[in-house]
Amino acid sequence: MNIEKLEEKANDIRQDIIQMLVAAKSGHSAGPLGMADVFTALYFGGILHYDPKNPADPTRDRFVLSCGHICPVWYATLAHAGFFELSELATLRKLGTRLHGHPHNEVLPGAENSSGPLGQGLSQAAAMAYAGLNMKKEPWRVYCVMSDGEQQEGQTWEAAMFAGKNKLRNLTGFIDRNNIQIDGHTEDIMPLEPFADKWRAFGWHVLEVDGHNIREIIDAANEAKAIYEKPTVIICHTIPGKGVDFMEYRFEWHGKPPNDEEAKKALQELRTLGGKIRSEHQ
Repeated sequence: MNIEKLEEKANDIRQDIIQMLVAAKSGHSAGPLGMADVFTALYFGGILHYDPKNPADPTRDRFVLSCGHICPVWYATLAHAGFFELSELATLRKLGTRLHGHPHNEVLPGAENSSGPLGQGLSQAAAMAYAGLNMKKEPWRVYCVMSDGEQQEGQTWEAAMFAGKNKLRNLTGFIDRNNIQIDGHTEDIMPLEPFADKWRAFGWHVLEVDGHNIREIIDAANEAKAIYEKPTVIICHTIPGKGVDFMEYRFEWHGKPPNDEEAKKALQELRTLGGKIRSEHQ
């Protein structure tokens, strides 16, 4: 896909997120909308190696979602990638669904881990990368998506230290640096800055990108593949609630779904790309 098609795909995924959340009447809005461009780049921008018809392909790259609460964006992405039908998205958080409020790898095709408790994903990803690096063949790559709020947990930094010490060159982390968490802004609750310097101190190659610029995201992931002496972390500066004006930057939407009227307004905005489509035809 070219960049224009990738941007359209990210917008489609955002619309699916809204429809899933309003149907479920529960779930998280801000993070999933903010990470749609990153997930689009990962699955449709040539970063991840995967086969939806053979999710257990031993040569696949491993993807770990540490911040499981943003799973609506992952579920929508997996459906668009062919892991299951788009119609299944309507079952989010409903009885008997495979699309739980936090991912469960025993029922979800394409999932390597179950996630819910924050701060544990990087440990899982580091273990997978360590195993891959000790294979005789070229190792699989491991990608781990984390929130910035979970960087306040000690286990994340223990995993970062382990990965740096073992020079896990096949491990790339993506951090959703949207500056919010459930009860406020990260820098008010437990400041993370100087954020990039902390990761460098733990032996990581650090890149920072606009988390809504798909070209930048792809270029950073490709640079990570060329780093052979250390793991890489890509800090993605994102806008929570991206694409829906009344949700953007608002921490109150961290764990709140839209109601019917709010969903109608959100979908109208997304379908016109904030008025851009309408204006181009005037």
